[in-house]
Amino acid sequence: MKKSLLLSSLLALSLIAPLAKAQDSLMIRKIYDEALVNGQAYDNLRYLCKQIGPRLSGSANAQKAVEWSKKLMESYGFDRVYLQPVMVPHWVRGAKEEGKILFYGTEISAAICALGGSVATPAEGLKAKVVEVNSLAELQTLGESAIKGNIVFFNRAFDQRFIETGQAYGTAGDQRNAGPAAAAKYGAVGVIVRSLSSKLDDYPHTGGTSYGNGPKIPAAAISTIAANKLHECFIYWPKGTPNSKPRFMPVEFYFKQNCEMLPDVQSYNVVGEIKGTEKPNDYITVGGHLDSWDLAEGAHDDGTGVMQSVEVLRVLKKVGYRPKHSIRAVFFMNEENGHRGGTEYARLAAANKENHIAAIETDEGGFTPRGFSFSDVNDSFLKTVNQRWKPLLEPYEADRLTRGGSGTDIEPLKSQVPGITLIGFRPDSQRYFDIHHTPNDVFENVNKRELESGAAAIAALVYLIDQQGINFK
Repeated sequence: MKKSLLLSSLLALSLIAPLAKAQDSLMIRKIYDEALVNGQAYDNLRYLCKQIGPRLSGSANAQKAVEWSKKLMESYGFDRVYLQPVMVPHWVRGAKEEGKILFYGTEISAAICALGGSVATPAEGLKAKVVEVNSLAELQTLGESAIKGNIVFFNRAFDQRFIETGQAYGTAGDQRNAGPAAAAKYGAVGVIVRSLSSKLDDYPHTGGTSYGNGPKIPAAAISTIAANKLHECFIYWPKGTPNSKPRFMPVEFYFKQNCEMLPDVQSYNVVGEIKGTEKPNDYITVGGHLDSWDLAEGAHDDGTGVMQSVEVLRVLKKVGYRPKHSIRAVFFMNEENGHRGGTEYARLAAANKENHIAAIETDEGGFTPRGFSFSDVNDSFLKTVNQRWKPLLEPYEADRLTRGGSGTDIEPLKSQVPGITLIGFRPDSQRYFDIHHTPNDVFENVNKRELESGAAAIAALVYLIDQQGINFK
């Protein structure tokens, strides 16, 4: 009798597994069909970019974006839509910056833009001799005797050997994030940083810098073309003697910027939620950041991310899927120059004793989806997700499931919510840093099909987590 029951149980299990896989495959097909045929992410992004525009934290446009986003979520009939108040920094750029390379009586125009959080130059601008370095370590080696009273030029380029361009961004980013503060400690009067991009063009890339508690000096990004011109001024080969040693020539730089840090401003995260039918107090969060830099429309950074996030909930609702767990779309505020929205979201999650089982961040542009990376997971976890989910995502070419980073806004959840799994959406990265933090980050540079495919991929992963859980660690 016992043997007969065991055989019956094994037979039932052998039939259930293929049936469940077929049901999952069918639902993912429905998700993709809705996103690709009736998708609304692209039109929503058009409105965000063209009717609202740049959305730097603390600005009037950031507040307009908050109000419009809340109405958008409400129009989709989510179970709950609300705002989370958060105080954010209010930095303004002011009048357009000026930059000039001064070399042996000549002036060479240089495209620059102030780094976010930088202080202004004197009203008449700042002129000083330039000291070129390629790392913070080189700055330390040179010391105060070489740095004091000069402008430091950080000229470390992107490492082209990285296939994933975000890794190149990470290894070059310290000169922008920490370079001005480090140079100020040695008496520098200003800093110029090579734009964090592999592309050779004349668009300077802004981005945040942090002074900590140290002295503050003006800091600007310089375009890659202008950076090359500045570098070339340091070495002169006398005509007719190509094999002789270079002579080092004095180089000066002039720049003027009018930025200012104003008092903090009240802003908000925007949250939309579909309640779970079985575990309403367990949450799956998907989000991006609503704020952007002020140079352009913030289309890829991160308009695509927030529009994909709300599209995930819209699509799941439209196909009639009723999730087991509660699913949230979160538009975080202030990722670019403070990370306060993500920090506040995590604080409230802990304070409200919310059990977040997973959080997905989409903040690498709206390019062709490749897959997802999972933060702080072991080999067994990766083996399980690849066995279960790779076959289902493979037909849509979003099946690269790897170990890696997640995202700035969801990272604080790791210390506030025990057991959460953090996930990063990974689109193709080859073009992202061509336009990242530049005037080129506009709606016209977003591809509709790529954007919609990414939204579908994220929705598919949310569905799989909701159905199967994610406690594979």
